[in-house]
Amino acid sequence: MSTITAALDLPDVRLHYELRGEGPLIVLIGAPMDADAFAPFADELATDHTVLTTDPRGVKRSILHDPSQGSPLERRAADLAALIEHVDLGPAIVFGSSGGAVTSLALAQARPELAPTVVAHEPPLLELLPDRVEQRRITDELTTAALSGDRIGAWRLFFAQANIPMPEEALVQWFGGEVDPQHHADEQFWFRYELPASVRWLPDVEVLRARADHLVLGIGEESIGQLCERTTAALGTQLGIAPTRFPGDHTGFVDHTAEFAARLREVLAAL
Repeated sequence: MSTITAALDLPDVRLHYELRGEGPLIVLIGAPMDADAFAPFADELATDHTVLTTDPRGVKRSILHDPSQGSPLERRAADLAALIEHVDLGPAIVFGSSGGAVTSLALAQARPELAPTVVAHEPPLLELLPDRVEQRRITDELTTAALSGDRIGAWRLFFAQANIPMPEEALVQWFGGEVDPQHHADEQFWFRYELPASVRWLPDVEVLRARADHLVLGIGEESIGQLCERTTAALGTQLGIAPTRFPGDHTGFVDHTAEFAARLREVLAAL
C-alpha cells in the first residue's frame, strides 16, 4: 500500500504527516508516539479509510523552530486542526492514544466541526484523580530524574506510577544502553514538555458532555488496575460516558493490531 509523505509549514513548526488508503478520514495521534509507531495500525485501517498520521510538534520530523515553546495542548490541537484542513478530506474521526488522547479531547473542544467523532484511548488526565497532589509529585520526581541524566531511574518511576509491572532486568535492557541522538532528543522533549502538558491538562467537562454521543473513551481489556484505567474512568464519570474496552492494554493497537482495528470499526459503526 502506497503512503504519501509530506510536510505542512506553520509559523512555528514544520509538521511531518503521512496519508494512506481511501475512504472516510481517520486521524491517528499519539504523544510521544510518532507516525512510524502507528504505521501497522494505519495500514490495517487503510483498507476502508484514508488514514492521516503525524509526528507531534517537536518530535522526530516535526521540527519546532523554537523548542522552548514546548507542547501546550492548545497548540497540539491547533496543529491537528491545520492538518485536517490542509488535507481537505474531513471532517475526521480522530483516534488518540495516551497523550494523543488528550490532544484529541482538546481538538474536540476547540474545533468540533473538524472532528465530530473522537475516540480517546486511555488519556492520562491525572488532575481528575483524588490523589492528584501525589501524582504531581511523582511526575515532577521522574521528570527531574530524566532531565538530570538518570534515564533508568526516570522510567522506573514512570512504570511504578502507571502501575505497570516492569522487572529491573527489563528496565536495564530497554533503557540502560546507548540511545541514538534523535531518540534521546525526542525522549527529553517528552519528559520536559509533552508529559507534564498532557497529565496536567483539565478538560472542559461541560463542552465535552455536550459531545458525549460521539465521544468514545477507550480502556484496554488488560489495563485493569493501571493508572490510565483510573483516569479514563474518572473522565467517564464526569461526562456520563461508560468507557469502552479494547483489546490489549495501553498500546493494544500495537500488540493486537488486527483485533484492535476490528473493535474500532465495530465501535464506530455503533455510534
